[in-house]
This record gives sequence, C-alpha cells and structure tokens, in this order.
Amino acid sequence: MRSNFHKAIVVVVTMGLLAAACSKSSTPRPSSSTTTSSSPAGAQGVSIGAASASLGTFLVGPDGKSLYLFEADTSARSVCSGVCAQGWPPITTDGPPVAGSGVMQSLLSTSSRDDGTRQVVYNGHPLYYFAGDTKAGETNGEGLEAFGAGWDVVRPAGSKIEKPGA
Repeated sequence: MRSNFHKAIVVVVTMGLLAAACSKSSTPRPSSSTTTSSSPAGAQGVSIGAASASLGTFLVGPDGKSLYLFEADTSARSVCSGVCAQGWPPITTDGPPVAGSGVMQSLLSTSSRDDGTRQVVYNGHPLYYFAGDTKAGETNGEGLEAFGAGWDVVRPAGSKIEKPGA
C-alpha cells in the first residue's frame, strides 16, 4: 500500500501534466540519438555508482540518490519531459558518464534530450531521479505508476528491481 505522501506526489504531478497537456504547442521536437562520446573536449562526466538497501543493490547518482527507469521508455530516448521531468528529473552529464564501483562502464551511454542536454542511459534505459527522494538511499519512487507507466530502481546488471507486492 502506498503512503499518503506517495499518493499526494502522484496526484500533484498528474495534475501538472494535465495542465501542461492542455497548453502544449504543436511545435516539432528535435530527434534524439544515443552516443558514448559526443561531449565537448575536456568535459567531465557524471559518476554512476551502486548502493544497497532493503530492495537490493541499485544505481545511484554522484549524490547517492537512487536512479530510476521509466517503463514507458522503450529505447534510449526519453519520453519524460515537461511536468514529468519536474517530478522525475533526468540525470544529465556534460561528458561521458563514468562507472563507479559495482557499475559496468560498458552499459553506460548518453542520449540527447529535446532541450539539448545529454541524459545518462544505462543498459538502454534513460535514468531519472525522483523528486520525492530527498536524501541518499531513499527509494520513495520505487513501484510508483505515473505518466502512464511504472518507475523502478535499476540493478547494476541493468534490469529493474520490483518492490515485493508491486
């Protein structure tokens, strides 16, 4: 059973998405590509690590906060933007992402977002933080359904972790 906090976050984010959809323009969006090395020379990449908690071992950003995949992403190109990206901020980088302890460098890449930033991708999954995680090690977004699909933390092997009972 989800806590009231999680339900409130989902309701607020969903309401924002509906408002954004009502005012969305029909401007064409640039296409996206996946790469591992199209960053400016000398740009430093973000470090992706691993942490362990009751759910198991999962990916974390350089700040120790949990990283999630969005089940609606069917390729390395993110489908989460606008209000979705406010609730689920993408982890971006200026250089090639760097594998920390327990993370496989061969599974790391990046993908261009519509705003021109480079999102970190792991095993073909664009990675996101959850706005409801306020400190390292929290997994408040695990198993939530928002923006039409589920959100799950990611194992270092590249697959999602499903919360028991989800």
